[in-house]
Amino acid sequence: MSRPSFSDRRHTTLPEPAQPPPTPTSVRALPLNLDAVRSYTGFGPLSGRSIVLIGLMGAGKSTIGRRLAQRLSLGFVDADAEIERAAGCSISDVFRLYGEEAFRDGERRVLKRLLDGPSRVIATGGGAFMNAETRALIRDRAISIWLRCPLHILVKRVTGRTHRPLLHGVKPRDILEQLMVVRHPVYAEADIIVQCGEDNVDNATTRVIEALALNHRPRRLPVRLERGSYEVIIGSGLVERAGALLSAILPQKRAIVISDAHVAELYLHPLLEALSDSGFSVQSLVVQPGEKSKSLEEFQRLTDAILEHKVERRTAIIALGGGVVGDLAGFVAASTLRGLPFVQMPTTLLSQVDSSVGGKTGINTKWGKNLIGAFHQPAVVLADVSTLATLPLREIKAGYAEIVKSGLIGDPDLFAWCEKHGEDVLSQDPNTLAEAVEKACAFKAAVVTEDEFERKAEGGRALLNLGHTFGHALEAEMGYDGSLLHGEAVSIGLRLAFMLSVRLGYCPQEDLDRLTAHLDALEMPSRISQLGRPFAARTLLDHMTRDKKMQDGKLTFVLVRGIGQAFTCRDVQAQAVHDVLVDDGCAPDAMLPETSRGTDV
Repeated sequence: MSRPSFSDRRHTTLPEPAQPPPTPTSVRALPLNLDAVRSYTGFGPLSGRSIVLIGLMGAGKSTIGRRLAQRLSLGFVDADAEIERAAGCSISDVFRLYGEEAFRDGERRVLKRLLDGPSRVIATGGGAFMNAETRALIRDRAISIWLRCPLHILVKRVTGRTHRPLLHGVKPRDILEQLMVVRHPVYAEADIIVQCGEDNVDNATTRVIEALALNHRPRRLPVRLERGSYEVIIGSGLVERAGALLSAILPQKRAIVISDAHVAELYLHPLLEALSDSGFSVQSLVVQPGEKSKSLEEFQRLTDAILEHKVERRTAIIALGGGVVGDLAGFVAASTLRGLPFVQMPTTLLSQVDSSVGGKTGINTKWGKNLIGAFHQPAVVLADVSTLATLPLREIKAGYAEIVKSGLIGDPDLFAWCEKHGEDVLSQDPNTLAEAVEKACAFKAAVVTEDEFERKAEGGRALLNLGHTFGHALEAEMGYDGSLLHGEAVSIGLRLAFMLSVRLGYCPQEDLDRLTAHLDALEMPSRISQLGRPFAARTLLDHMTRDKKMQDGKLTFVLVRGIGQAFTCRDVQAQAVHDVLVDDGCAPDAMLPETSRGTDV
């Protein structure tokens, strides 16, 4: 098979063309409770914050602004009309008589006066946001919304207009193309970006209100390590704002995006546009979805393609996708030129709360998962919770298992939070999702900070493997074919770890009952017998002995003394593990040798 080639703003699929993923049919509509929108977002009379619409000429700032103000019961001001009223002449006359510099100075003073007044919707001129002082004022006193519109629509809307000074004597397409190059990187600093197209005014306004409903200042969680620190940024709309966010972090405005075919169909184009708007030179590579892409063959194809393109050591690798893409792309970044800057953009709940934080990267072999890999910390993690809206409930449940796991390991308050809010997480309430991601990432960040390379003899980062020894064995036996998601295996593994802890006398039965009740209440996977196929206890034990956590021929289990009290244990008897597996639905192994019944696994 020939090696993939690069092309700007397009993607190459590895190793074969993918079948188009099914189009999401049931993305949950946002309730347009305007009082709630006002309250959550922090604009309106009680907050003193205005909404400022920015964008190029023809984007619809005035038309959408009037309708938006009407629906939100706010006043509306067209900044250009205010400037003309203050100047006593048209904007064209101001340009002609006094020049652009005088106009921009007057524009800045008018906007300051408007923002010092009551909260309202303000439509600005296309150049207003380009002034650093004006941007700072808007950032402090308002919510900025960039109405991003395709070039062909802008051209159609402004052609024939004579009152635009910048269009005098030039072709509209030419000047708009030039303005896009200069202004888009600055517009990308807006609080919210709304893609506008051929929608009518009402539909476009609804999209703005929906974006407002999801908008919160991103949550920023620091991960402080001895060799450097980074942030986990959690919020909505981060894909569209990625260019502005990464410009201040990455050492070079050149990047390679690695994604899988399903995710690329949904989010690759918006990400490429966002990066291009901020001046990035960007290429992309797309792999097949699923664990089989975490292979030596796929790793070689990716690195060959990247090296063929003559990347530099400051060129960033951006992982756009779930845990498979993050692990694979991270290992590519760790290995190529002995280490390239790396960005995690996880698009599943599982990857947002688990694999994207901590720097573990790797690929699979026929002997097991992640047996070849490296520690390579990201430069930043952008966890866009709005990407979760397209996930099926099964995927959300798989990610939720890792949130539950964090509470079970060392944060009983987090587990209690899960018992109270689990249904809201699974129903994909945006605010609850963001809070859940932050809580789980905060817990993992604290563990990683104390034991970055998993070297502690007891406890430390190894505790994050609660439920994983059982879960990995189930995944290996099912062949990593997608019939059992990693988070589903962990969900079952968590209960098995509690069962083993109870059997060995470490954990009270009531804590196992509490975990079981929570998993069952949310219809989470919790038992091997639910998988609908037979398992032999001895076969799963054999998979466990190939786990990378083996040391001196012995396997370390993570057990618990109760909820929030996990510990590592290296003296677990094989018979105890065997009996727990049988109790949970595995076939008993009559051939288990007598000599092994009292030995360690």
